Amino acid sequence: MKKKILILPFVIFSLVLLTFFYLLIIDRNPSEIPSTLLNKNYPKFETESLLKKEKFLSVKEFENKTVLVNFFASWCKSCSTEHKFIQRFSDDETIKVIGINYKDNPKKALAWLKKLGNPYSNIAIDKNGRIAIDWGVYGIPETFVVSPEGIIQYRHVGPVNNKIFKKINSIIKKNDK
Repeated sequence: MKKKILILPFVIFSLVLLTFFYLLIIDRNPSEIPSTLLNKNYPKFETESLLKKEKFLSVKEFENKTVLVNFFASWCKSCSTEHKFIQRFSDDETIKVIGINYKDNPKKALAWLKKLGNPYSNIAIDKNGRIAIDWGVYGIPETFVVSPEGIIQYRHVGPVNNKIFKKINSIIKKNDK
């Protein structure tokens, strides 16, 4: 009887240990946060434009072309890191690169773009973070791919790196066919 009582804690401890090791070895990517917007229409919005003296109308900007939407800010260190990849996307004439300037000072954002280069065809100003909330943004930078039909096909949380650049590029190329 005593042996059976001693075996039970050992079995429980072994199960906890196995669970712990399983969670360590599975391939989990924290930047792949599930989004309820995937495969749905992008949230439409209207705001000020950072680059133009007219209103930014999403229905006008997201028309019949694959759109890369990048939430960024001048105060975001990771945004500076990924900027060269966003610049590379802007060299591709088959897509349109739209920026959404998140809770930033417009003058600082313009100075930041002047220093690093402007890859965006237009930039929406998200003063209070409302647009980001509608898009389900957790933090910046975040990047979305919107199909020519206005459907969100992909979402990346965090800075774009070479691996993510290739992944997004393959999605864009599928839309060209």
